[in-house]
Amino acid sequence: MAEYNHREIEPKWQAYWTAKETFKANKDTSKPKFYALDMFPYPSGAGLHVGHPLGYIASDIVSRFKRNQGFNVLHPMGFDAFGLPAEQYAIQTGQHPAITTKENIARYKEQLKNIGFAFDWDKEVQTCDPSYYKWTQWIFMQIFNSWYNHDTSKAEHIDTLIERFSTSGNAGINAACDDDIREFSADKWNNWTEQEQQYMLLKYRLTYLSETAVNWCPELGTVLSNDEVKDGFSERGGFPVVRKNMKQWSMRITAYAERLLQGLETIDWSEPLKEMQRNWIGKSIGAELRFQVENSDIEIEVFTTRIDTIFGVTFLSLAPESDLTKALTTPEQKEAVEQYVEQASNRSERDRMTDVKSISGVFTGSYATNPFNGEKVPIWVADYVLAGYGTGAVMAVPCGDQRDYDFAKHFDLPIVPVIKGADISEKADATKDGVMINSGFLDGLSCKDAISKAIEFAEEKGVGKGKINYRIRDAIFARQRYWGEPVPVYFKDDTPYLVNEKDLPVILPEIDKYLPTEDGDPPLGRAENFTYSPKGDDKSYPLELSTMPGWAGSSWYWYRYMDAHNEDALIDKEVQEYWENVDLYIGGSEHATGHLLYSRFWNKILFDLGFVNQEEPFKKLINQGMIQGRSNFVYRVKGENKFVSFGLRKEYETTAIHVDVSLCRNDVLDTEGFKKWRPDLADAEFILEDGKYICGWEVEKMSKSKYNVVNPDEIIERYGADTLRLYEMFLGPLEQFKPWNTNGIDGVNKFLRKLWRLFHDEQGNLNLSDAEPSKDELKSLHKAIKKAQEDIERYSFNTSVSTFMICVNELSALKCNNESILKDLIVIISPYAPHITEELWSLLGHEESIINADYPTFDPAYLVEDSIEYPVMVNGKMRAKIQLGADLGKDEIEAAALANENVQKWLEGKTPKKVIVVPKKIVNLVV
Repeated sequence: MAEYNHREIEPKWQAYWTAKETFKANKDTSKPKFYALDMFPYPSGAGLHVGHPLGYIASDIVSRFKRNQGFNVLHPMGFDAFGLPAEQYAIQTGQHPAITTKENIARYKEQLKNIGFAFDWDKEVQTCDPSYYKWTQWIFMQIFNSWYNHDTSKAEHIDTLIERFSTSGNAGINAACDDDIREFSADKWNNWTEQEQQYMLLKYRLTYLSETAVNWCPELGTVLSNDEVKDGFSERGGFPVVRKNMKQWSMRITAYAERLLQGLETIDWSEPLKEMQRNWIGKSIGAELRFQVENSDIEIEVFTTRIDTIFGVTFLSLAPESDLTKALTTPEQKEAVEQYVEQASNRSERDRMTDVKSISGVFTGSYATNPFNGEKVPIWVADYVLAGYGTGAVMAVPCGDQRDYDFAKHFDLPIVPVIKGADISEKADATKDGVMINSGFLDGLSCKDAISKAIEFAEEKGVGKGKINYRIRDAIFARQRYWGEPVPVYFKDDTPYLVNEKDLPVILPEIDKYLPTEDGDPPLGRAENFTYSPKGDDKSYPLELSTMPGWAGSSWYWYRYMDAHNEDALIDKEVQEYWENVDLYIGGSEHATGHLLYSRFWNKILFDLGFVNQEEPFKKLINQGMIQGRSNFVYRVKGENKFVSFGLRKEYETTAIHVDVSLCRNDVLDTEGFKKWRPDLADAEFILEDGKYICGWEVEKMSKSKYNVVNPDEIIERYGADTLRLYEMFLGPLEQFKPWNTNGIDGVNKFLRKLWRLFHDEQGNLNLSDAEPSKDELKSLHKAIKKAQEDIERYSFNTSVSTFMICVNELSALKCNNESILKDLIVIISPYAPHITEELWSLLGHEESIINADYPTFDPAYLVEDSIEYPVMVNGKMRAKIQLGADLGKDEIEAAALANENVQKWLEGKTPKKVIVVPKKIVNLVV
């Protein structure tokens, strides 16, 4: 009998799809569109492991299903190709990152194509390709040439701001801008030099240069964003990170804080992920107050959401990196403060925010005056205060805030209760419902009324005002590295200017090595003649030496897929209006406060400026779970090169050692392969159980160090890509974490072989019938059609695989070889297992791909039962089963039950006291 041979059939159909451009998508207004997208991968040297394709398989199933439903489907793939690993490898080996990246991409594409994805490779993008990053640079230029107008709630071209400056100065301009801007007149603006005007415009532009406290990683030689730092170390490489001030490019994402929040209500994302973004944006409604420093002209501004507790302030806290820290430190405290600031600079903001156990601080020696009661308040420095949030200063109310409470206890500072009945004997009481005490003119008011009264008082006295604040900071937009997009900016008299659009892209130059210069400049400082000469100017000016951050190229790539070969525009207007935005986006939740936030930010700018017609990039987002590794262990007898099987390990003193999972099958160790694995194991001895060495196992993250990484190439070679695809879906719900365990993969492979045999006789010949299908065959098929469609539409792929198995088992039991039944069956299975279904589809005589077939229509009539089997209960025990017509009424069912011989025997001639008939379910008799 001819069996299904995946090694022949799968390459055959992969070649067919490539030759026929089966998955190529272009604008087609005669069809509804569907845009499915996966978060494109960074092409690492290790290639894919079996966990990586999980989300890709899910999106591929949906894409193929939508094609069968008649949609015009765009399902592209590309590579987020700029990144630190390739550059680190370049530093170590001298090999250009472009070479490493090209090799890695080739490996990834080979693996992806072997899994049979319906990607439109014609639209592939690589962020390191100059033809791509030309448009990343172009977007940067549009952002640089924009300002945010709060009156219109949108970005506008900088020319509209310049026009207002030249006619009326900056009076009445409600813009997102720097905090230190003073009012100026039109005359003053018009009399400024070009350099002075450009300096002022930088304070309004949506991307700007400024002195900023950043996360500096000396080992990586670059600035890292907050989401790239974990517990004071770089997420990539685990190197120490320190806080320092540097001149950096930033993007004014804070201007979009409210719109980013409101936009979450319009998109179909999971609530946990939305909450992560809400928390990161961190909206707070409160008040800004000014505390006058004693014997000084300096005022300390603080933001508080609890102005009602103003009478409970017993100290002020400054961020270590605040400019005020140095200004307010007295000579007596100078050494202590400087030591503390140095210590705090070695901790990341994330670490300082999350570490609630460590209490540290230092007194500046200065005092301020409480603007409400005139009391003297000491000014401290504390690393739990962040310079970038609010004003970088906190009015500390120990009775109501736990960190302030712990700080006050630690340094023996007063704690004044301001809420009646609050118990602050052991911890702070942050209640917002209560009556004010010890609060002067606020006494007796509720907290809510006290907030309103306090804001009113602050505004009347001129010491504060009501304000909305956001935790989110402007995004650092620079890396002091080589392997990234050059910034299209040159400097004339230390003032940044954009290069001409016609001169894009600014190409990443060749350099001799990928390290900072001896003078401390970024690696681009090594490039020869990395300068720019504007048209009409004989001089050459230095170009920006930093490169763009890793998130730049991924913040707009979904638009480039729509029109990947357009050399004249970011995207053709009609093409964008057809595809609009992404209908289904699948990727990891770890990108919640990085890529996903920056993408929404850039999309809103492009929308404001009229380049796209959608304000949000991704309509629906699914975060796939992680496929975890299933590690295997061997047990070494201490002091010997002897290994004892799992079930016998407790009889010896042993040490568990990770073993390569490729040496284990169903937890049975290949002992000969184990001996060849490492030289020190060549003479290993084994204590077996039942003639086998059984390994232990544990579910852990897939990692090379745990030897539990499973290469999909190995699975495909042994079982085929269709088996891999079905099995990854079968493991469990898409969003959940689940362990990889090949112990169940044989069952999936057997299912495919059973499907193959439905089409063939025992001699391996195609054997199909054109007879009318039976009711049982139609019932089995339509149950599967209904379930498969419902499952895909709710992204519940694992239960569909079970449904297919049940259907094939039922049809096998019915010895079904009916062509009309099997034709529809393979169409509904094809999104999951495209290779075998393409082969079977062609055997049925079809010349076009099965992806162009119509998805079968579910007919509920085939699931209607002609008859029902009723259990008949007598005094709670089943005494008979009777088969009755499905359309019988209650009286007819009761009569049939009472007439049954077995039932009559148990009634013993008695008339039932009670008869309960549940139609289509049960008959219950009580005697």
